[in-house]
Amino acid sequence: MNLNYWEGEHVRLRGLEPADATLLHAWNSDSEAARNQDFLWPPSSLAGLRQWVEDRIKKGMADDEIFCVIENKSGEFVGTINSQNCNRRVGSFYYGLAIHADHRRRGYASEAVRIFLRYFFEELRYQKVTAEVFSFNEASIRLHERLGFQLEGRLRRMLYTNGRYHDQLYYGMTQEEFKERHIVPGE
Repeated sequence: MNLNYWEGEHVRLRGLEPADATLLHAWNSDSEAARNQDFLWPPSSLAGLRQWVEDRIKKGMADDEIFCVIENKSGEFVGTINSQNCNRRVGSFYYGLAIHADHRRRGYASEAVRIFLRYFFEELRYQKVTAEVFSFNEASIRLHERLGFQLEGRLRRMLYTNGRYHDQLYYGMTQEEFKERHIVPGE
């Protein structure tokens, strides 16, 4: 049994640190990765990103909105995972995930998602998670389907990037579906 709840076989989740701003700023210059998020943002300043990181750190876990860095076992920053639109009354939340291109297809994303969702379902008593995926992001579609998420909806032509419109897909998973698929009895 692992003594660190936030650590799996290949990754660990940790809090955001001020020094992470420099790496995030470098990552923001990857235009193709930005398109997978939502929009090709114009260049931003390192000072502005440092301020965002400081503000995010100060916010802490307010309203159950958590922002974690994903590190591999070598301590490399490989991505981020965060919760958003958390509704305690209903017990539902959304989450976002980003893995840098250099670290994809190594199992980091799926393990980070399992750790993160386990916390929301088993510790915070949430009962439903939703992920928004853009229709052109085949890797994210495959990831969510492999993890057992169900396609719950499609909003047509909700994103415009690279000269084309794209659909926004909604994938969901309940606490019971997560437990059935990802929790080993006695764990």
